[in-house]
Amino acid sequence: MGGVPRPSSRAPFVARAAELDVLAAAVERARRGEPGVVLVGADAGVGKTRLLTRAAELAAEAGATVVWSHCVDLGEVGLPYLPFSEALTTLRAQHPAVDETVAARPALARLLDAGAPADDEQSQGERLQLFESVAAALAASGTPESPLVLVVEDLHWADPSSRDVLRFVVARLRAEHVLVVASYRADDLHRRHPLRPVLAELLRHPRVEHVQLAPFTEAELREFTTALAGAPLPRDAFESVRTRSEGNAYFAEELVESGLGDELPWSLADVLRARLEVLDPAVQHLVRVASVSGRQVSEPLLRAALAHDAAAGGASPADVGGPSGRSFDAALREAIAHHVLAVEGDGARDVVVFRHALLAEAVASDLLPGERVGVHRAYLEALTADPALGSPALRAHHALAAHDLPAALTASRAAARKAARVLAPAEELRHLEQVLALWQAVPDAETLLGEDRVTVALAAAGAASRAGEPDRAVALARRVVEGTADDPLRQASLRHVLSRYLLGTEEVEETLAHTEAALAVLPVEPPSLDRAWTLAMRARAAMNADLDELAAEVAAEAIDVAHRLDAPDVEADVLTTMAILEVADDDRAAVLLAQARERAVEAGDILTELRCWYNIAANRYYAGRIDEALQVTYDGLDRARATGLGWSAYGVELRLFRDLVRYVLGDLTPTDTAGETMPEGSAPQLSCVQLYAAVARGDADALARGTALRRDWFRDGQIALISGGCSIDALTWSGRHEEAVALAVELVDHLGRTWSDYFLGRIWISALALAALADAADAARLQGASGSAAVAELVARGAELLDAARTTAERGRPRGGRLGPEGRAWLARAAAEHSRLTGEDDPALWEETTRLFDYGYRYEVARSRFRWAQALLGAGDRNAAEIEAGQALEEAEVMGAAPLAEAVRALGRRGRLDLPGVRRSTTAVLTEREEEVLLLVAQGLTNRQIGERLFISAKTVSVHVSNVLAKLGASGRAEAVSLAHQRGLLEV
Repeated sequence: MGGVPRPSSRAPFVARAAELDVLAAAVERARRGEPGVVLVGADAGVGKTRLLTRAAELAAEAGATVVWSHCVDLGEVGLPYLPFSEALTTLRAQHPAVDETVAARPALARLLDAGAPADDEQSQGERLQLFESVAAALAASGTPESPLVLVVEDLHWADPSSRDVLRFVVARLRAEHVLVVASYRADDLHRRHPLRPVLAELLRHPRVEHVQLAPFTEAELREFTTALAGAPLPRDAFESVRTRSEGNAYFAEELVESGLGDELPWSLADVLRARLEVLDPAVQHLVRVASVSGRQVSEPLLRAALAHDAAAGGASPADVGGPSGRSFDAALREAIAHHVLAVEGDGARDVVVFRHALLAEAVASDLLPGERVGVHRAYLEALTADPALGSPALRAHHALAAHDLPAALTASRAAARKAARVLAPAEELRHLEQVLALWQAVPDAETLLGEDRVTVALAAAGAASRAGEPDRAVALARRVVEGTADDPLRQASLRHVLSRYLLGTEEVEETLAHTEAALAVLPVEPPSLDRAWTLAMRARAAMNADLDELAAEVAAEAIDVAHRLDAPDVEADVLTTMAILEVADDDRAAVLLAQARERAVEAGDILTELRCWYNIAANRYYAGRIDEALQVTYDGLDRARATGLGWSAYGVELRLFRDLVRYVLGDLTPTDTAGETMPEGSAPQLSCVQLYAAVARGDADALARGTALRRDWFRDGQIALISGGCSIDALTWSGRHEEAVALAVELVDHLGRTWSDYFLGRIWISALALAALADAADAARLQGASGSAAVAELVARGAELLDAARTTAERGRPRGGRLGPEGRAWLARAAAEHSRLTGEDDPALWEETTRLFDYGYRYEVARSRFRWAQALLGAGDRNAAEIEAGQALEEAEVMGAAPLAEAVRALGRRGRLDLPGVRRSTTAVLTEREEEVLLLVAQGLTNRQIGERLFISAKTVSVHVSNVLAKLGASGRAEAVSLAHQRGLLEV
């Protein structure tokens, strides 16, 4: 077990059986390939470490690989990825999977190999690769025989990047043999603590369990103190311990070990202070110096800090470090013997740890301000003399606490560079902001750093962008541009940096203004990267503002400058813009995107490359080249997975296209996600796209799944459009026509506010709503309500929907003003549904709809062909209807589109069509006379009117109606007509 803490040998393990059972069960589930996370929260001293140590021992005895890691308290910044780098370093010595992962995914080398080369430039893509690599290495380290149990202590001190990795790893849990157990101090989580939202998110995950560790009960405390003392405590002594400790295991242990004299201390601090006062002064000094570093400190650094402290006069000759004082080793040995300190590690990385974090805090809090500053200065001097003793972040921490501002400035800048190398942008940003905050207080800051404040601020803006703080990136970059007004050329060269961040926050007009101002100053000759990027940003902004002519003109100049400079990254960006502008020639746009992808590969820009894969897939899809779109989508996904970016933004977009294109091509089988875990944040997007096939298959839960996505409508308009549209379709299939139309109205209203009144998806929504109205009108006509006010109202509402679809096609056209194949097909479908709604049901309109969907939309071709057959039957062309219905049924059955197949069969029964599996006779259900009666009931006739038509009495008609209701299981005449129509028992 790597780095397992060593609680006092005198501290027995008692009680906690329920908590041990939870942890043991989680280990066994991990062994079976059911990974999980257990979060253990408790107040300080209650016994988290003791519980986890015992659970780890039991897991190891059962064959698990147990690795222990820690978070340390260095303020808001911390050491990036510390618990995971610590765990993977330990695993690397035990398991070849880590080195294999480094070989396959070099991003991990940044974290584990100090000498690994790292580019100055970094991207969010590289960070995702690092996260994927960490998750992959952990997953590969666990097996059924030896599941991996990763214990992370003191999560409340975790740095931002470690919190991000933990969330990422949890989101990836699927079938790995891995268990993560993380502890945190519940009493440290104030209202704005950064761990609080992370815990809230994690606890919503189905594989995360929460163990709230309570203080000992009276019975448990009695068992604990008896084990500590070797015999039951006297009643008064036990009551005193119980009253003071309130069940806190560590406090109780200290009270018992203090000797149980006549007067016991009332506070834990008093107990700990009494423990230290009996130590030799040299040992006390060593402990005080160690406490300033927190819960743990590396043994070489502690040794060096004591030496520097002694040299500065911080220790008397009899204390540690003095030329005639006792040796460091002797003092440390005594501190260990008195259960104050312990040593952990493997010999190569030994650290001195306090027996409990509360002990370190109590010792440190007893130091006077001047003493504390002096010890921090000793640590700083030790780290400055030998940088290998600690990280730049540690050096910056001690420099700030020692009030050495120049040292804090240089150490913070070095810490920012190291954070950048290990792809920790949040920590990089905090260090850079610290540099900026210190700048005015250090007169020679520029000389010390070898760079000016503008350069540092630009680096901070880049870190903010990568850390997912776009507004902060804009604010920093805007301040830089404003602060360089006295140097117009430099200011102009920086405007494209600000413009990039502005585009990320959709500030198009400001981007156009900045790029225009920059181009007025930047020289045309010789060509420069600054001018090339300024042109690229201006072209993109003009395109986003629908200024296509300006965008094309600027893009042409940008590509020329990029060619001359041989700047593949600029070329990739500009070629993508040019492809989007290429509205008249889809094939030409695809060629430009392929060129952009090649240049992105040449530049090593994986995110731009994936963006190109996605844009090519979208280009092929909207051009109606569905088979090509599917191939591009799979190729792009393979590339995303191979680079560890399968769940990046464009990786997710490619997955969306994969599911959409599969559905369009008639593959309605559920998506195979074996071996992959869908991140929580991507689940709504992917779930809504998978609704297309679910509704077409007739999944019983399709409508419930669509309803569950309502909560995400405000998060993403695309989720609202797809889930809402699929829900309308599902409601229509289930006969809930009024609800379907009401949902369409609500959805259009929502997306009108989100996007615009003429969003192109409104054509699809209008066609679906018209289908619901037409079904409702068909049902009404079957019940003899052809000329009723209700049907007239349905027709009027349908006219509004058709008008909205046509207006949208005119005013909401895509760039270039030309609807693609899908848009034209849905517009035709809207017109055909309106024809069915009015009762005309023109076969020619359905024939046109079927033809337009035949660009590759297999499911809608079959559905349109079914409606075409229905229209032909209504027009009296039974033979043609039989041909179209037969093709529709065959396609529906092959695809597994159950609702559509059943609808075609029902049409065949009603129309007496010769279709496979369709019974043409109805005598086995209703008698001939009952059929006659039912037909007249469908026309709305009363029993007396039916009797007059059939020359029988009204009483006999009533008997026939009762028989029909019983045979159909209907509760009334209207329901009987509807059921008979659905089952094909009534002829059209």
